[in-house]
Amino acid sequence: MFLPPTAFLAAPDALQRKWSLPDSVKYTRWLATHHYENFHVVSFLLPKALHQDFYNVYSFCRWADDLGDEIGDPKESLRLLSWWRGELQGMYEGRVSHPVFVALETTAALHQLPQTLFDDLIKAFEQDQTITRYRNFEELFEYCRYSANPVGRLVLALCGYHDDERQALSDATCTALQLANHWQDVTVDLKRDRIYFPLDILERHGYPLEALLERRFDPRFGAAMKEAVDVSRDLFLKGLPLAGMVDRRLAIDLDLFSRGGLKVLEKIERRNYDVLRGRPAVSRVERAGLLLGAITRRVFSRAA
Repeated sequence: MFLPPTAFLAAPDALQRKWSLPDSVKYTRWLATHHYENFHVVSFLLPKALHQDFYNVYSFCRWADDLGDEIGDPKESLRLLSWWRGELQGMYEGRVSHPVFVALETTAALHQLPQTLFDDLIKAFEQDQTITRYRNFEELFEYCRYSANPVGRLVLALCGYHDDERQALSDATCTALQLANHWQDVTVDLKRDRIYFPLDILERHGYPLEALLERRFDPRFGAAMKEAVDVSRDLFLKGLPLAGMVDRRLAIDLDLFSRGGLKVLEKIERRNYDVLRGRPAVSRVERAGLLLGAITRRVFSRAA
């Protein structure tokens, strides 16, 4: 039986087991398709030949995420993330034992995935253990450079794109997605004593930090959130051209992610920017509509 990361760590047999490549790819496929997070890891639109590669990359990210957020002790998370970096280094040196890296090794070599992209993701999870406040957008963008942008670059690389132009557009989209997620999850992050909202915007609108900690909504917070939403939307719009520069099936996924992020911003606006008394969410019906719209746009754009 396969185990999710925290249970895996607590199972000596799993840690000491010698993992074969066939068993390792079964494990990453299981983790990517059965993990608790409600997220479709591999879209049915992506080429089937790439599905396992996406499972392998996702499993690396899922493990790093859980080591950062599911342990409950920042010091222990930092120790485990350092261990995870050591396993990553070992993979690029030809030494693998953990099933994620046994499976990922072939993917990384086949698609020329840079070690730095994986290392940057670990840095972001390490930063979450030591930094819980962000003074301005500059600091938040720097965080997104590690926490979000590497994911987009890995996706592009898996699909054969390594050029600077596409990577820059991907960075804009991934940063926008990360920000939209933060605006959506303000109260969720507060439970972990994390505030990703730029503090200088709150100050500029006269909204005290104490009010945020107490989840008190008023027009000052609404004005600050509007400013933040506008920044995110500009980034989404900046990254939209990327969908027209890649394979049609990947284009639909990229378009879907961008439009989904924009829909989250729209939901926040419809709530008059009040994300403190309820989490804005995109419904299943709305997701289906976004998918249909993404497919339609790509079909007609290619035909034109």
